[in-house]
Amino acid sequence: MRITENYQIIRKEIPENVSIVIAFKARTKDEILEAINAGATDIGENYVQEAQQIYSQLGENAKKVKWHMIGSLQKNKINKALSIFDVIQTVDSIEMAHAIDKRVESAGKSLVPVYIEINIGTEITKAGVKPEYNLIADLAKGISKLDNICLEGLMTIGPRVGDPERIRPYFKKTKNIFDRIKSINITNKILVLYGERCFMDPHEP
Repeated sequence: MRITENYQIIRKEIPENVSIVIAFKARTKDEILEAINAGATDIGENYVQEAQQIYSQLGENAKKVKWHMIGSLQKNKINKALSIFDVIQTVDSIEMAHAIDKRVESAGKSLVPVYIEINIGTEITKAGVKPEYNLIADLAKGISKLDNICLEGLMTIGPRVGDPERIRPYFKKTKNIFDRIKSINITNKILVLYGERCFMDPHEP
């Protein structure tokens, strides 16, 4: 199935108020451009170096979409990441939050949205905060005190299982944490909950 057809089918299935972040991993410029022309508004990339290459190749077309950093971010690549990405979805510690916050102004930006990444399945192969409310609440409060980043939501990718019903409890747990965090009286309110359902590989049916 072509990227355009796949995207448009999925777009019709998902409410308009829900954003679709298209996760491109090792895809070509032409494939990403096709998705943009099909109506995609948000692009996710795992690696800074790959994002730099594609962003440069797309030219002005790169500015038509919002770029999301959805992979683990190393501190020594924050400057490069901020030159490309509009959103950092993988903040899992206050140390990382501070490191990003310090570099925002030098990147020529005023306020960068970030998400707290939760390792909802406590998988050793995945990054993210442990799914413990107190840890996540403390991180949310800490981020709210910073000047150059704003907490826009929570992000998680549940364990890969064959039966969709087996993954529902993980997203339900994330939603429960989200609701509790959202009620906290902090400066930067949480706006969005991102999960695996919001990401798509444009080549998968």
